[in-house]
Amino acid sequence: MYKQKDLFTSRFGLLAATIGMAVGAGNIWRFPRLAGQYGGTFLIPWFLFLFLWSIPLLIVEFGIGQKTKKGTIGAFSLINQRFTWMGWFVGLCTTAILFYYSVVCGWSLKYLVLSLRGNIFTIDHQQTWQSFTHLNVEAVAYHFVAIAIGTFIIYRGVVKGVERFSKIIVPSLFVLLILAAFRALTLPGAQSGIDYFFRIEPAAFLNHRLWLDALSQSAWSTGAGWGLLLTYAIYAQNNDKIVSNSFLTGIGNNLASVLAGLAIIPTVFTFSASMEQAHQILGAGNQGLAFISLPQLFAQMPAGAFFVSIFFLSLFFAALSSLISMIELATRNLIDFGLTRKKAVLLVGLATFVFGAPSALFLDFFNNQDWVWGLGLLVSGLFFIIVVNKIGVKDFFAEFLNLQFKYKFNRKLLKILFKFLMPVQFLIMLAWWFWQSVQWNPETWWNPFRTYSIGTTVLQWGLIIGLGFLLQKHFGRWLEKTKKF
Repeated sequence: MYKQKDLFTSRFGLLAATIGMAVGAGNIWRFPRLAGQYGGTFLIPWFLFLFLWSIPLLIVEFGIGQKTKKGTIGAFSLINQRFTWMGWFVGLCTTAILFYYSVVCGWSLKYLVLSLRGNIFTIDHQQTWQSFTHLNVEAVAYHFVAIAIGTFIIYRGVVKGVERFSKIIVPSLFVLLILAAFRALTLPGAQSGIDYFFRIEPAAFLNHRLWLDALSQSAWSTGAGWGLLLTYAIYAQNNDKIVSNSFLTGIGNNLASVLAGLAIIPTVFTFSASMEQAHQILGAGNQGLAFISLPQLFAQMPAGAFFVSIFFLSLFFAALSSLISMIELATRNLIDFGLTRKKAVLLVGLATFVFGAPSALFLDFFNNQDWVWGLGLLVSGLFFIIVVNKIGVKDFFAEFLNLQFKYKFNRKLLKILFKFLMPVQFLIMLAWWFWQSVQWNPETWWNPFRTYSIGTTVLQWGLIIGLGFLLQKHFGRWLEKTKKF
């Protein structure tokens, strides 16, 4: 039996890493946008889906990673060799996200530098953003710097790299978010934003898009089904508490989102000329909100130069903490095939730079990859659900989590969740996103060369899944050669 040497030295270090994995750019730019679109009504289904989708998947991932001590490919193969292609898809899907997420990290670093230099308020934000994201070599340079930082952290290992980094950066991120939220809440006129953020409109619960956006935000924000928590769980101590750690990871992620909402929404309402303008700003899209609208609003704030730096430092820390978990996932899969950590992480860093460069140079390519692989995460989550149902809900929780249920009621609830509720959530979400694609592109939804088409999604998924099937038999032999089962 292979003995894992590089383990988290404390529960705090593990939780800092897993919360850092979950808290990313989506907490800071996508959550406030959606909360701003729906108001406080959004918080109810968003919180509900934390327990109906996200935390259950986090628990499953944690249990599989801690039990198998393998990355996504090895873990699925060890459970059932016929499932190897599923682990391949989960790993490749998240790695594909890594390729363009490093660009997001580079964007946040670029705007942090602009803030620290003091010229964030003297530029034309619309023009700067457009020029920076279209055939701009500077964007590739920041993409490279972000990769270099993340690669260096993973190169140092779990304890010296991930754990040390997370113990410093993740608490610092929460301090920054609290500071930003406190300043926003004390602004003149902030009360209107606070009221809107927490106001519940019962009629809005009849809006199906509210529920679908809440589910997508919870699923993507927590990292549930990405294979990231599975990867970190490899390095957990055997006595680490799977269920409570998963709950704390999910709750910590949602807390960061609420703090970001409190920092951004009152600020938008305070410095907007009207309620209509506030809604327009919050509806400007993820990138438009973070890199165009918010810097303009901070320019009107007393001590705005300081607080805009706080905002972009928070965004950079959040993006970087998620980035390193993605690098570790790809690195761990290569380690399972026999590479040393140093060789594996350098190879991952090089691949991320090469395959991420098109997203840095062409915003349409970035958006296409975000569309395809963001949707792919739903499929990844489904594969974890299939594993649980294949083993059997009761047997999975007993074998992988060492949990025995004294009451039949608890077992029945879990069976309903994994056999019915979670698959239904997956089907509804997938159908909705495909329906959106048809609505946006009624004539070309099938075209594989359109940014947001069903055709491009099916083509890219099909290539990855087909390759996984072709390599499935070889994966088992290659993994066995490492003698780490």
